[in-house]
Formats: sequence, C-alpha cells, structure tokens
Amino acid sequence: MVFSILENEYWYGGYVYGSHVQPYHAASEAEIDLRRNDSTNQAVPFFVSTKGRYLWCEEGFLLHFGGGNITIDRDVELREGYVNLKGAYLAACKEHFPFSDVRLSDEFFKNPVYNSWIELTFWQNEKDILSYADHILENGMPAGVLMIDDGWSDYYGKWAFSREKFPHAEEMLKTLHSKGFSVMLWICPYITPDTLQYRQARDMDILIKNPDGKPLITEWWNGYSAALDLSAPAAVEWLDEQLEALRAIGVDGFKFDGADVLYYPDDIVTSGGVTPNEMARLWCAYAEKYPFNELRVAFKAGGMSLMQRLCDKPHNWGEEGIMALLPDTLMQGITGHPFGSPDMIGGGEYMNFQENSDNLDQELFNRHSEIACLLPVMQFSAAPWRVLGQDSYEKILKSVKLRERYMPRILELAHHAAQTGEPIARYMAYEFPEGGYEGINDQFMLGEDILVAPICEKGRTSRNVAVPKGKWRFLGTVIESEGAVMELTPEDGEPIVLEKCD
Repeated sequence: MVFSILENEYWYGGYVYGSHVQPYHAASEAEIDLRRNDSTNQAVPFFVSTKGRYLWCEEGFLLHFGGGNITIDRDVELREGYVNLKGAYLAACKEHFPFSDVRLSDEFFKNPVYNSWIELTFWQNEKDILSYADHILENGMPAGVLMIDDGWSDYYGKWAFSREKFPHAEEMLKTLHSKGFSVMLWICPYITPDTLQYRQARDMDILIKNPDGKPLITEWWNGYSAALDLSAPAAVEWLDEQLEALRAIGVDGFKFDGADVLYYPDDIVTSGGVTPNEMARLWCAYAEKYPFNELRVAFKAGGMSLMQRLCDKPHNWGEEGIMALLPDTLMQGITGHPFGSPDMIGGGEYMNFQENSDNLDQELFNRHSEIACLLPVMQFSAAPWRVLGQDSYEKILKSVKLRERYMPRILELAHHAAQTGEPIARYMAYEFPEGGYEGINDQFMLGEDILVAPICEKGRTSRNVAVPKGKWRFLGTVIESEGAVMELTPEDGEPIVLEKCD
C-alpha cells in the first residue's frame, strides 16, 4: 500500500520510545517496523496526521517514509476528512481504542508516586521500606502511592512476601496505610526455573513453550526464567490466586513489569496461539482489573485503564535521557496512553546512581522534577533529600508545591481523559493547529489553557517559548502575544507556566 504525504502534513505514532525524531513529513526517510514491538515501551499500529488523516491496522506492519510517500507492507485503514491532528486523533480513538471503563486510582494524580527501587535495588526489606516512608514525610513531602520494587519475594513466580525480609508484612502495610500511603508491589510474568512454583506451573500446562513442547526458558534483564502463558485461562486463575492473597493482607495494587516482546521468540507455542505482541497486550489486559497498576511495555493498548511509565532513562542530558521525557510523554498521549509517568526523577537506571551516587548532576535532577511536576504522574525513586544539597532539595519542594497547586486541574483532565481519550499533556499542534507548531516537542499544553515549558538544557536559566496568539498570565503579569517566540525565565524549581486569559 502506497500513498502520498500531503503538503505541510506531519505524522505522529508507532513507537513511544525515541519520539524525538517525530513527527515524520514529506522529507523524512525512516522505516518503522511494528511487526514486533522490540522497544521497551508502548507501541501502536497507528499513525495520525496534522491534516486530519490517520492510518490503523489491527496487527503490526512495516512502514516506510520516503520520497514524499508512505509505503506499508500490507493494507491498512486510511481515514481522511477530520481536519486536523485533534480531529483525527479523536475519530481514531472513538473507532479503534475507545475509553470506556477506566478505573485508575486518583491517587496517581494527586501526589507524587514513590518507588523504592533506586534506594534499595534488590535489597527490599521491611525496615528500610518503613524508613523510606518516614523520611518522605520528615522531609516535607506528601504521602502518596508507594511502590515496593523487585526483591520483596523469595524468587520470581512465588508472589508472597519473603518472611526473612518482611517478617511482619501485614503489619507493615497497616502502618504505611496509617501514614497515608497506598502500597503497590512489583511483579513480572516470569517464574524462576527449578522451583516449586515452576514445577506446579509446568504440570498445569500454563507456561509458554518452545516448538518442541518444552517450557520456554527466556533470558531477560534479571537472568533466565520460564514465562507464564497469559492466553491460558488456568494461568490467569493461578496468578489471581497469588495476587488476591496479597490484596487480602492490604496490598493495593501492582507494578506489572516485564512481558517485553523482545524476550519472546516468534515461534512461541501458547494455549491461545498468540503472537509475542499479543502476549504483551494480554499482560496489559490482566493489569486493568487493578485501579493501582503500572505498565511499561504495551502493544495496541490505547484506551486501556493503565498507568504507563516511560522506560528507564539514563542520568544524562542527551536524547535518551532528559531530552526524551517530553517527546515520549507527548507521544504517549497522542497514541492513546494519556496516564503517563516520565520515568523516575533523576532517571530510573539504578547503575547510574551506584556509580555516581556522590557526584550526581543536581541541576539535571531538578530539571527532571520540573518537567515531571505538571505531567500526569510525578514519580520519585532516588531520595532527593539524600542525593541533593539543601538548595537543590528546596527546588524539589517547590516543584512538588507547584503540582499541588495545579492538582485539581490535573485531576480534572485525568477524569476527562478517562471519558474521551484526550491527552492530559498535549502537543502544541494539537491545541493550535494553525500555529506552525508541528515540530515543537519541548513544551506542551496542560489541557487547552495552560502552557508549560520546562528548561531541558544544562546551564540554562531561561528559554525560548513559542507563545500562541492571545493574552497569557505569567508570574502574575499578563502578556500579549501575536504568536511570537519569547525568552522567559521561570521561578527556581518550576517550569515556565503560562495561563490563557482569553
């Protein structure tokens, strides 16, 4: 299938990861292979354009931008006539990934989320979890959702608290709840081989298999494991039984990690005859039942009731680090994943903190917090009071306070997204289709009336902001723009925020 790119037409979609190279246009040369989502984030068989067009397929495809054309290796739906980016996105959302039963907890949007990973890595334990929670409150930060990350159980597939690490798990959960925290646990769809749970799952025939009929043993980032076949009803029941036992003692929900397509060979044998892409989607579908959930990898999960985190970002200023946060978050929104978290503040790759824990870039940490504070979900892991000096930590508190100020609006937009699918954080081109903003991905609209422009470059104290025509309130002063680019300076610890006055 081949069709021409229109004059001044820009296309967004496909992969969330690496979105800084988008949008694509008539001069672009790019190949996008969606037949397997081998990225570490969300992917969709969907592209949408600023000229009111979109293309959709129920399966992945190979697409090429080149020579002013779009070439696809199979027939897909090409719909036209929706005027602009917003019109085309909303039409596609209604037709292909409607938001009909979103049950995510409001707690994700009210206060920061805290994750124990960077502080404790694989040494999760009751004493230090309680200490982490106490330090959050003692350092002037609000209680919120607290995720206990990988290492709380004895091994993968045995989803029960390690009695050695968590001797009084139920009491710990009650204590955390009494302090105002909701508690989530990290899980994955993998099972450590040669364990009781592995043998049980093998005998129940609920594991993904190789073509020879033996259980698949896949290599992932934490070693070698068997993988649960989520297309088998008995596998879902087996996992339900374990997770509901945790819910019964006070666990509020789960961080559903893993299920990356890149760890499933093409020739997997499953009960439902599903592809690796479909297996990743089944993990998402399973997670939807929990109002407290977090996902990272997805295929065709637009419209689902999921909080979706960006993949771990390195602690640097580059296009895979802090410069990726806004482009990837905006891409989440325009592909049907509005409830996004721009990774853990400072970056989620724990090795960066082990190698540089006494020499972190405090400016970068602050800028990440300023970027995240007005995005859908703000998430900490490395304890800012530990890794930052006092002046830098005061800036963190300012960004948290700014979120508190705008929290009612963020919550309102989250509820609106749950009903309509509209992004919470929106491309400038989404709200201002005539402004020539198609290539801008380092500032965004929070809804239709709040413009947010964080500083993303090292050493800068001000930045250029594309301000659409009209009157805007900035730091208590009303400024009038004819659509100009203005150099603005934010308050310490805050992004630039302009509120529309007309």
